[in-house]
Amino acid sequence: MPSNELQSPTSEMVLLTPSSDNPPSIVPAAGAAAAVKDPQREGSAESDSSRVVMKKQLGLLEGVAIILGIIFGSGIFVSPKGVLREVESVGASLVIWVLCGLLSMIGALCYAELGTAIPKSGGDYAYIFEAYGSLPAFLYLWDAMMIFVPTTNAIMGLTFASYVLEPFFDSACEIPKIALQLLAAVTICFLTYLNSYYMKVTTKMQNIIMFTKIAALVLIIIVGLVWMLMGHVENFDKPFENTQTDPGKLSVAFYSGIFSYAGWNYLNFMTEELRDPYRNLPRAIYISLPLVTGIYVLANMAYLAVLSPSEMMASNAIAVTFGNKILGGFSLIIPVMVAISAFGGLSVHIMTSSRMCFVGARNGHMPAILSHISVKSYTPLPSLVFLCFLSIVMLVVSDVYVLITYSSIVESFFIMLSVSAVLYFRYTRPCMERPIKVSLWIPAVFVVVCAFLVVVPIYVAPYEVGMGVLITLIGIPFYYVGVVWQNKPKWVQHTIDSLTYTCQKLFLSAREQKED
Repeated sequence: MPSNELQSPTSEMVLLTPSSDNPPSIVPAAGAAAAVKDPQREGSAESDSSRVVMKKQLGLLEGVAIILGIIFGSGIFVSPKGVLREVESVGASLVIWVLCGLLSMIGALCYAELGTAIPKSGGDYAYIFEAYGSLPAFLYLWDAMMIFVPTTNAIMGLTFASYVLEPFFDSACEIPKIALQLLAAVTICFLTYLNSYYMKVTTKMQNIIMFTKIAALVLIIIVGLVWMLMGHVENFDKPFENTQTDPGKLSVAFYSGIFSYAGWNYLNFMTEELRDPYRNLPRAIYISLPLVTGIYVLANMAYLAVLSPSEMMASNAIAVTFGNKILGGFSLIIPVMVAISAFGGLSVHIMTSSRMCFVGARNGHMPAILSHISVKSYTPLPSLVFLCFLSIVMLVVSDVYVLITYSSIVESFFIMLSVSAVLYFRYTRPCMERPIKVSLWIPAVFVVVCAFLVVVPIYVAPYEVGMGVLITLIGIPFYYVGVVWQNKPKWVQHTIDSLTYTCQKLFLSAREQKED
């Protein structure tokens, strides 16, 4: 990988042209260099404000907003029927929601230990790399960058676009696909721009959107509780009647529930940007997960109180159906809240996933330019633009939902692998510093449950599992060519260096400057 470097952001810079002997770089001009030798700075370490490094600008509130922003996407408003469809009873579906919340809390406790023991950005990628080495970490990054991240961005963008455009079309008319794709693309590009140059604005926006999402869900819960207090509890008669006990269906029901809770590990992608991560990372997790579990269970009770199981199954947007049935003239507030939730969730996903791409490039698993930071905004600008491009490509792929289905089981496997690192480190590194240390039964239970959720679908949906494994294995040749093969021909390395140099000038970016 090329070793391009921008040593310091200054007002005056000299560009060195690339050559085969000297990799391209950007260095300060003589006047700028002299300015660096200001007597007031001699003998002192260079401050964060003058180094090209990611800034620690996330506190506890921002950490909670990131977790809730991802988890409270549009899923709880749009498609909580997945659990009910598989278990076929009201009582069993609520039990699944509670169990999924508990499982997420157990997993989050494990990530609190990993995040404080290994205070690096990158989340699962960083933990797999630290525990199991380069190849497994690369394969996770391969799946994440090629499938998980861009497809999720595309789907969230399309969800936002559909709720924004829906009021402009008659109910009998279908929204043109090109209109959805264009609005989703514009939204992804706008949020990428916002996350690239206005990080403080983005985090403040996330705080506001977090409270908006909670208010929307609390409104649904209050309306549902009032409805039940008025005596409408007929949907809870014989709650466990016709419950499905087939392991395959239960596994799929768990997947649907877990998918709605997905995102509790995303703050770990930005550990290096947290102020006092040893305190704020676990605190954000401890605050968020119980809150999410309580709200999710109560929101589903509200849905089930107002809507019959058959009405829920027939609805494509349950919160909207709920609002139309019970809120009357105020029902318009629900689609507005769903659109805001999708918008906020997409913004958080763009912000956090770019850090995983950045860390992967820093470890040599992605092109070197993706490990660069903007010298103006101190954000991983090249990684943000790269993922924006991939997300827009996914918008025009007709089978984007199929791709994420293929990879969901593989993603569950990698999450299981990440949590198993807690057990692995306890055995291989017993003296490792652990500011937070969970009981061993916690990661053990999580790994066993995840193993069940990974193995059972092999017999329920073998084709989808096989395709997910195939997509992952395709990454192996790329690993050996891009990472293992170091002695590339000179013309290949020169081409890579030239491309990196060009992108470096285009983005005004530099490699991260670590403290001495």
